[in-house]
Amino acid sequence: MAAGATVPCGDHGPRWALPLRPPLCLACAVQTLGDGSASLVRKKHVLSRLQDALAWQALPVVQLLAPDERVCMHLIGTLFGMLHSVEDSSALNLLVEVLVRLVVELKSEQYLYCILDESQKELCKATTMRSSLPMFSLLGKLADAIPGFAEILVVKHNNLVDHLLMGLTYPNEGIKAAVCYLYGKLYSSPVGTERLSGHFEERLCGVFLNTLGCAQTKELQINCLGLLKELLKSDHFVSIFMNNLKTEEESSENPDFLEGENPLPLVLKKLLLTRDEMLQAASSHCMAAVLVHSPSRYAPAFIHADVPEFLFECLLCKSEILIWSVYCCLLLLTEERLFFSKCHTVYGIESLVRSLQGVLLLNNVELHKQGLLLFTEILKRQPVEIKLFTNRGVCIEAIDVLMETVNCPVLEVAVEAVKAVAAFLRDCASCVCLHLLRKDHLSSPPVPYEELQKLLEAVLKRCADLSPPQSSKRHAGDLLFSVPQSHPANRNLGRVPQRQGQFLLNTLESFRNACRLAVEFQGDFMAQENAFTAPNSESKDTLSNFSEFLLRICDSLCIPMVMSYLERAVSPSVTEVFISALNTLFTVVPSMRNKFSEKLASSSFIRLTLELKARYCSVQSNPVLNNTCSSFLCSLCLNLYSATEKMRTSSQEEQEMSELLQKGLPQLNYTIAESLLLLSETPEPFFLDQSLCSHQHCFILLLYFAYTFGDRFVPDAELFLAVRNFLLSAQDHGDCSPPHILRAALYLLAVCQDKGKALDMRSLSTIRRILDNLPDLSLVYVHCPLLLKFFLRYPEFMGRFGHQVLQLWFSWEHCKQTEVEEVDFGSSDQLNSANPLLPILKSNSSILLILLDLVSSSSVEVAWKVLMTLRTFLERNEDVLVCDLLRSRFLQILQQLLVESSSATLQVCNLCGKCNPRDTDLLQPSLNFLYWSLHQTTPCSQQRAVAVLLSNVSLLELLQKVLECTWLWSPPSRPACLSSEDALLCSGWLLVASLLLYQHRYNTEVHQTLSVDLTEVLNAVIFRNKKPILLLVSIMQFLRAVLRQNFSSSLLVIVSQNTAPSAAQPQPSSLQDSALHPLAMQQVFSLVVSLQNLLVHVQLQKDLLLSPAVVACLETLVEYLYVKNQDVALHVASQPWHRFLLFTLLSGGQNSFLQPEVLRLMTLFVRYQSSNIISQKEISQIIQEAAEANIAELPEATSHALHLFLSQIQNSHYQVEPEQLGIIQTLLDRLLGQRTMCVKHQDIVCLGSVAVSLSHIGD
Repeated sequence: MAAGATVPCGDHGPRWALPLRPPLCLACAVQTLGDGSASLVRKKHVLSRLQDALAWQALPVVQLLAPDERVCMHLIGTLFGMLHSVEDSSALNLLVEVLVRLVVELKSEQYLYCILDESQKELCKATTMRSSLPMFSLLGKLADAIPGFAEILVVKHNNLVDHLLMGLTYPNEGIKAAVCYLYGKLYSSPVGTERLSGHFEERLCGVFLNTLGCAQTKELQINCLGLLKELLKSDHFVSIFMNNLKTEEESSENPDFLEGENPLPLVLKKLLLTRDEMLQAASSHCMAAVLVHSPSRYAPAFIHADVPEFLFECLLCKSEILIWSVYCCLLLLTEERLFFSKCHTVYGIESLVRSLQGVLLLNNVELHKQGLLLFTEILKRQPVEIKLFTNRGVCIEAIDVLMETVNCPVLEVAVEAVKAVAAFLRDCASCVCLHLLRKDHLSSPPVPYEELQKLLEAVLKRCADLSPPQSSKRHAGDLLFSVPQSHPANRNLGRVPQRQGQFLLNTLESFRNACRLAVEFQGDFMAQENAFTAPNSESKDTLSNFSEFLLRICDSLCIPMVMSYLERAVSPSVTEVFISALNTLFTVVPSMRNKFSEKLASSSFIRLTLELKARYCSVQSNPVLNNTCSSFLCSLCLNLYSATEKMRTSSQEEQEMSELLQKGLPQLNYTIAESLLLLSETPEPFFLDQSLCSHQHCFILLLYFAYTFGDRFVPDAELFLAVRNFLLSAQDHGDCSPPHILRAALYLLAVCQDKGKALDMRSLSTIRRILDNLPDLSLVYVHCPLLLKFFLRYPEFMGRFGHQVLQLWFSWEHCKQTEVEEVDFGSSDQLNSANPLLPILKSNSSILLILLDLVSSSSVEVAWKVLMTLRTFLERNEDVLVCDLLRSRFLQILQQLLVESSSATLQVCNLCGKCNPRDTDLLQPSLNFLYWSLHQTTPCSQQRAVAVLLSNVSLLELLQKVLECTWLWSPPSRPACLSSEDALLCSGWLLVASLLLYQHRYNTEVHQTLSVDLTEVLNAVIFRNKKPILLLVSIMQFLRAVLRQNFSSSLLVIVSQNTAPSAAQPQPSSLQDSALHPLAMQQVFSLVVSLQNLLVHVQLQKDLLLSPAVVACLETLVEYLYVKNQDVALHVASQPWHRFLLFTLLSGGQNSFLQPEVLRLMTLFVRYQSSNIISQKEISQIIQEAAEANIAELPEATSHALHLFLSQIQNSHYQVEPEQLGIIQTLLDRLLGQRTMCVKHQDIVCLGSVAVSLSHIGD
């Protein structure tokens, strides 16, 4: 028979053969299974072959069996009967598998009924449930394989359900597991759920909970949880499971209500403690299935059972399924306040943060999103009174997690991350505030500002990366309505994905919350900086740095990002958060409030906010956006007032402006065009419309501040007309506008005047009446060139208010802006921008007379500024008519000033005496004035000036300090560059040299002497030591003065480096030194060589001031030597080097004897009979060249030097021919006549900032 089962047999024929290898006779297989004497091994073999046939050749099997119902029933009956006779588990599994496959393939309900009938019979006659396991397994497999099986069982064979309940109480977990599996399939069917509802409520619920609570095998536990999962889909079953749990209030009063026989929360909690991740996942999933029906109703039971504690512990696992289930369950628990009040979040937050760290390493986007969602909800719902983060390390880890998720390349994760950051940085005052950094959540400082800064920067940069770059550098006001609403780009978000808009909104909320946090901590000293900073070290982790970062990142990232978004779409929610954040920023860094406000105003944010209000806040819509925009505009205007009105400190005016803006801005929801019409609107007669006035005044203030910072968003001509009409209407109806409104209106008229028509007489009269009623014109004055031009444009205004306006202009103007002569302006535009009054003066010269009146009638400061302006104007505008206009008036003013300032020299002396040498800005012009008073005056006045100067002891002491500074101050790196210190030294030496000269001339009494180290003076000329040329010339002037007086002056005491004035004079080393005292022969020769070298330098560098100074010094030196020792003088004058020096000078560019330096040197050599230097032939050449020259064309210095030379020849012992004597006399006569006819040239020149008299240098 066994053989017949594997090969074709003759008894049954080929009809029953199945196409398997080896072939299988289906008839033989059935006979073998039904043969009670066949061994279990043979039957298992046949079952295995049948299993293969049904698996791989199901169609031939069905074709053999389907036509013969009797055979099918026989086969099914045979297989079903074996379920009770076979005890081998593997054979039973094969039996169940083959039977299920067979019934499925036959597709006939009668076979199902057959099995159900047989099952019911067997269960009814069975005395024990021990043998029912295969039957329950079969029914469960059939229910799993055939969709309608569950309905058939509960409808047609519902008596079987009672046997299932009995199996659930049988003490065999295998049977219980099979029963639970079958129950699960039955309750997964809607029909089964409906039919078995009463069965569950009355009988199954308690038995099942007991079974689940006592389950030991994993199979039973899993099948029970599977059944529970199906049951928990029904709200009714959930209610039965939870035993109609009491409300939260009742639960709080009786926390022991959970005690009972295996209530569901405790059973599921027990599974969480198994440490089996599969069971933990299934348990948490079932908890979520319960909570999802009603978190407020069922969450307290789980919370009182301390289930959240174990859920948080489960987060430390590696199973993604378990973590997901726990996230879902905890997310539902966050909807119940008891979850937070029991402090489960405080103890579990660390586990959540660590879980997020691990989850981010996994490639599971949905898990990332779910974890962030849970984190966000906890941050949002945590009560204010309960600290969330008590460990600073966990705080930092939380920030790191958020930073990592913000930078996640998956946009969906980044979106959830930014939501979490927004909750993380929520305002302390709101119920969803920042729990990490809230003052009542931190156990102790410090606040991790540096980490917060990195987090916020990461969020903003990520959002900026998602935003396309701004297409142009348009201002904020140009972005909002750049395309019409009907355009496809504005019909919806268009190119802006909705997710990107949400990302931007969350980003802005994060930024706003960070700003609010910074403001909140300003009042907490403990939160100002890191309390654990090391001594003498600067911490970056401070509130100040964080606040400055917020302002900086708003400018660099936040504002450009929103502007880019507004180019493509406008969202009221986005703009509301954005404007609110900007408003908060005003108080984040108070010291930068005004600068920040100025930048916003110059970037058209006033216009942007007005347009937002007009579009979204009209007809009382979007009240939150309206209040936010109104508050922002109010703060912005008050800040701008504080920034622009520094000269006008009126707290009352600021208070009035604040009240006006707070009251009027919320109702000012009109378009720009509508607001312009409001300005021109006239109130009803006998009725003063306060609302209209408020709207008009608010709009004028907004326009004033916008225009002040360059945001001219209204056409000038239209605005000019509207403001004019406003002033006319207000005056006609007796509306007395406050000064700050009039000030703004006048300013707007002034800035729009060029584009508007000239004011008519009615308008001029109205404005004049308004101004006449003011107690002070300064109340409406704005320091602006356009306003000045406006007042000076109309004769009606200039005649009445010109003097006051110009007085205010110069009072408010900075002095440096008027001193434009000190700046090298490349163009007239640059000059006019530095002093905007200049073009106004050029267009209306009659204003000059007002300025001249200001010189004589105003304060010294104002008069000085006016004079500087007039000087600059006259230097650059050589207008004959203007000069004629000013000449007579200037003379009157100067005469008045001289009469009032007869003691000017004395005053300057006293002023200098109060200074120190470092006060160069004040001393330099003062010393120039004193030097000028000595050289540019009459002899009588000169004598008086010398007496005044020499009687001022403090002045002489100051000059002593200035001279000493020559040897103390280090030389500049560039000798050619005259520093302010060097300029002061030059003026000091020149003034002392002049005082020596005129004190000797007038024998003036001296009250204070000056002491000078002669060695230092000589060394300064001999070695020069990189001293500027002008300083060298000044020191040589001093040296000439003391040489002329033979080093003997009542004003001067000569000292050397080794002696003091009172010490005994040193003994000269030789007779020659004794004769030349205080000079020494070596010093004389060194000085002569240095002067010769300087003349060569003059020839190379073409320095026209140094040459006469050197020649004059050489002349004076030889004169001094001649008086002291003629031999030494003649020896010095006859030095052979002098002849080489002459050749060097003659070899220059002119190659002529008729040069001042050459002629003066020739005169010197002739005077001291230096025949080896100059010969008779050369004298003749000079006379010949002079006779041939045009005397009238010779420069004044050359003529004077030639006259000296010819006079010296005439009086010397040189032998000249008679005809040459006649030529000399003729030349002298012509030179004398030329000197009487020549015009006196300017003697005082300004070199750098030093006044120098040319006659003083070259005489």
